[in-house]
Amino acid sequence: MFGKLFGRSAERPAADPHALPVPRRQKNGTYALRALGDARVLALVEPADAGDWDAVKTALAPFDLGRDHQVLGELADLDGVQDWIGRAVEEDKEHRATALLISGARHIIWGWEARTSALAVNVTQEQWRIFHERLHIAEEQLLEAAELRPEWVTPWRRLLTSGRGMSLGPAVNETRLDAALRRDPLDLETHIEWVSQLQPRWSGEPGQALAFAREAFAGAPDGHRLGCVIAMAHIEEWVESDNQDHLDTPQTQEELREAARRSILHPAYERRPGWQEDFNIFAMALALSAESIVAPRVFRELDGAYTPWPWKYMAQPEKAYARFRRRA
Repeated sequence: MFGKLFGRSAERPAADPHALPVPRRQKNGTYALRALGDARVLALVEPADAGDWDAVKTALAPFDLGRDHQVLGELADLDGVQDWIGRAVEEDKEHRATALLISGARHIIWGWEARTSALAVNVTQEQWRIFHERLHIAEEQLLEAAELRPEWVTPWRRLLTSGRGMSLGPAVNETRLDAALRRDPLDLETHIEWVSQLQPRWSGEPGQALAFAREAFAGAPDGHRLGCVIAMAHIEEWVESDNQDHLDTPQTQEELREAARRSILHPAYERRPGWQEDFNIFAMALALSAESIVAPRVFRELDGAYTPWPWKYMAQPEKAYARFRRRA
């Protein structure tokens, strides 16, 4: 059935030689993806966790941190990186740009950890002080990294996040968006960050983000992961809506089906380290729309692999993933 539906064989892609073994599953058959499901990423994360800068540099060889947002994200999310990366920034002149990029990205995450996800009115003055202090460091480091390596896109995408947190205003953030898209007009993470910034909670207008996503994906080639921006824009609309059935319409279901067919389910789609997050984005959007044709295929391809993004928008992310997986 799937072969006819999607115009190709339903066979799975060839086994990835770098894929990590599937860890022990939970009783519901799911498991949390670690190190993007890739042994090379794990070989990078482990020395970073131990503060071994020389080993980190060696393990970075297969990757381009200037373009690979997901690998950079694995380092930025790692608690403790802030304790040693400053020494690398100061002492390793040859790799200063890389150290600045990692440190800047980490300081943004670290800043939000201090602020917490509480409503602004519930954030203490001390939390705000630490938040802005860390974001200020991130801004300085990322701007220097961008100056040292002008071809990199990842500093500009991270600067969009820090700019939003520091309330630098639309003029600054639009300049940063343009800088990122000049370097990669189809960069998914930049588009997803901008979809978030266009939401009413960040002073955007209703429908603005979805219009931006549609225009962006219309210019993407078949098989490009930019299709995820459509799914993410619908998820963001659901977050903003008071109606939990907001996405449950035939029009939304069809748009999500078509986006999935043209992106993650297209033969030209490349399963890079972390591809499971692309599928999780579609899985959540399709599930929220009560779509029943493509959603089973997406969940089947995931085979139980859960990623925190974008399920963290739900109160109990892993349980929500498992529940929708059972329904699909």
